[in-house]
Amino acid sequence: MAHPKSTNSNYRLIQFLSHQPLQLGRFIAGFVARLLNSFQLSKLSKIIQLNLQIAFPEASQQEINQLKKQAIKNELTSYFEFVSIWGASNEKNIQRIHKIHNEHYFHEALAEKKGLVLIMPHLGTWEVMNAWLSKHTQMTILYKPVKNPDADRFVRDARSRNQANLVPTDESGVRQIFKALKQGGTTVILPDHTPDHGGEMIKYFGIPLASSSLSAKLIQKTKARTLFLYALRNDQGGFDMHIERINPQIYEGNAEDGTLIIHQTLENLIQRLPMHYHWSYKRFSANPSLRKIYDIDVNEALAKVAEVRRQENTQL
Repeated sequence: MAHPKSTNSNYRLIQFLSHQPLQLGRFIAGFVARLLNSFQLSKLSKIIQLNLQIAFPEASQQEINQLKKQAIKNELTSYFEFVSIWGASNEKNIQRIHKIHNEHYFHEALAEKKGLVLIMPHLGTWEVMNAWLSKHTQMTILYKPVKNPDADRFVRDARSRNQANLVPTDESGVRQIFKALKQGGTTVILPDHTPDHGGEMIKYFGIPLASSSLSAKLIQKTKARTLFLYALRNDQGGFDMHIERINPQIYEGNAEDGTLIIHQTLENLIQRLPMHYHWSYKRFSANPSLRKIYDIDVNEALAKVAEVRRQENTQL
């Protein structure tokens, strides 16, 4: 009987942390980031630096180092913000959004009643947008349980406040999303992680990577409207939300064509805001020739990346 008691204690601790001021979390994140950037010994730091070197091969070492410092601070800050966002009421999180750029795109797409696919990359602090979205539409979202049961319960509680319909990350869940879109509902997709199985080989920063084609299939088969969303912290203790359209050619061609358009849009966004992207994910290992690049010497890894690029350019 000790385990449930421990679990309840852990859950209460997470709740306590989530009720601390947002600015306090940002301050702590900044302090931890300074430690990581000072010693440069963490695995997180090494992964982020390698990803930046792959994505921006023309950048100088000084530019990479500066960008890495900014990226580490921003990503850590987002994690602290997530805890505060998940623990707050919908009303409080809506108040935290100070400005919405191109809000009319969202309302126009919703008014068409053809369903709505919202593509949110791992950039900025995307979780803060869910409360605002739930105010306007019913969301059906793929949900993979968090490994830690206390954290999973905490996140599920947050999702329930958003009245989101959580569906499993399998075929039954995908069918439920198709049905929801056909009925004019909304789904949210984070498109930039490697699928567990299969996927389309899509060029991303010049490297062909196994990529999920789910977003493109949902959009093409249901003809749902599609928007790109992201949220960035501002200097006034809140966030600014950004809504952008996607190339209408996504409705043409096959799933591979549509997935390429999504990744091109994502890459263009990252090129504009590289310091706000979450670079800690081992995305470039999704190429068969690069599976071990995060486990080997950085110069050897970059040589392998250069060879993949060379082969890709030769085939063009």
